[in-house]
Amino acid sequence: MSLDGAALQPATRRIDDLPGPPGIPVLGNALQVRTETLHRQAEQWTREYGEVFKFRIASRQFVVMSNPEMVAAVLRDRPDGFQRTTRLNETAREMGFVGLFAANGEDWKRHRPMVLRGLDPTHIKTFHPTLQKVTERLRLRWEHAARRGEAIELQGDLMRYTVDVTAGLAFGTDMNTLESNEEVIQSHLDKVLPALFKRVLSPLPHWHWFKLSSDRELDRHLAAIHAAVDGFIADTRKRLEARPDLKEHPDNLIEAMIVERDRPGSPLTDSDLSGNVLTMLLAGEDTTANTLAWMIWLLHRNPTALQRAADEAASLLGSGSALSHEQLKQLDFIEACAHETMRLKPVAPLNIQQAIRDTVVGGVELPAGSLVLCLMRPASLDPKHFSSPLEFQPERWLAGAGNASAGSAKRVSMPFGAGPRMCPGRYLALSEIKMVVAMLLHRFTVEDVGTADGSEVQERLALTMAPVGLRMRLRERRFP
Repeated sequence: MSLDGAALQPATRRIDDLPGPPGIPVLGNALQVRTETLHRQAEQWTREYGEVFKFRIASRQFVVMSNPEMVAAVLRDRPDGFQRTTRLNETAREMGFVGLFAANGEDWKRHRPMVLRGLDPTHIKTFHPTLQKVTERLRLRWEHAARRGEAIELQGDLMRYTVDVTAGLAFGTDMNTLESNEEVIQSHLDKVLPALFKRVLSPLPHWHWFKLSSDRELDRHLAAIHAAVDGFIADTRKRLEARPDLKEHPDNLIEAMIVERDRPGSPLTDSDLSGNVLTMLLAGEDTTANTLAWMIWLLHRNPTALQRAADEAASLLGSGSALSHEQLKQLDFIEACAHETMRLKPVAPLNIQQAIRDTVVGGVELPAGSLVLCLMRPASLDPKHFSSPLEFQPERWLAGAGNASAGSAKRVSMPFGAGPRMCPGRYLALSEIKMVVAMLLHRFTVEDVGTADGSEVQERLALTMAPVGLRMRLRERRFP
């Protein structure tokens, strides 16, 4: 069965025919599910019930698929056959950020070209000097911590880094949270995706009728974020008025979106504009920062791979700390480490889609409206697809290495998704990852990466999968 043909099989089973964990009346499996560990629970159920099964949270029934051919069939049948769930779209709209991530149908088709223009490889190449500047600020922050013998809160620093990069690329704004000791926008942003994910999976939307203290606290964070976004938009409009040439040749995403929004007859609305600005901040912060945190942790646990990556960085950096855009392309092993990290610790371990029309995937009949939960990790840990699948072996991603080519491996491990809705930020994400890791391994010795009490690092799912409580200690390298 080919990947492209998985959806074309004749139906052999209905959803009612699928196995799954027993539930209780009304609530189904809701009491067995914790949002922070849903991916682990679903992976355990996969081991018990197979590559296709069902479970239920109150009135919503989910069909779970972990077979990579079925997953690819679902993801590639977007936007015409599958879309983001109605609950996700409605919840994101309530919170004020229906940008490219949560949009469906014609809204998605309208937004995507502008976002792609802002994130294409050519634009990222032009942006590279700013990426170098932000990476240097991170180096100085870590150098200060190393000299003082301080433990670094790894995710916090990496999220500051990714917010600064995203704001520079998308908005032409130097937020510089890395050199700020005051409250920064990241302290508000990191509350949004966990709240969104919790609401998407909630059995009942209680916040429509009464708000808990956590809901009121979320409202305060959202108000602060929307005020910042309104500021970005107002500043950009002033810049466009002062420099009319930018209306013909915008420098960044927000300029291009405002020009399009203000064009007579434009289908874009003010909410489209602010929604995509907020989406860029949220998407740019969480996913890349979490992948970097997992990658640094895995490298520390695998000294041979760490040394090879450090040697590769040293061969290009010498006594410096900033790589050119062309040098980034030469970091083959560090990029392989990134792909191996995303195989073992995908920051999006599950992807929930909703069928738009009646369809068949993997021999399962899915009526319109069916919820399909694609599990992204089980196939990547299956010895059928990868030798020694639990081991960190970046070499498997290098051309001609391992038991499968990098091309076939990417057909199983799909951290950026597949099909038309593949993540548009993948080029930027890999650039950030390679810049940070090369700088880190060349300028510092990583003495420790782990939790404060030395316990095993835990995975926490909040739309994206993050390591809990990682701290890093560094020793500065000396150069002649």
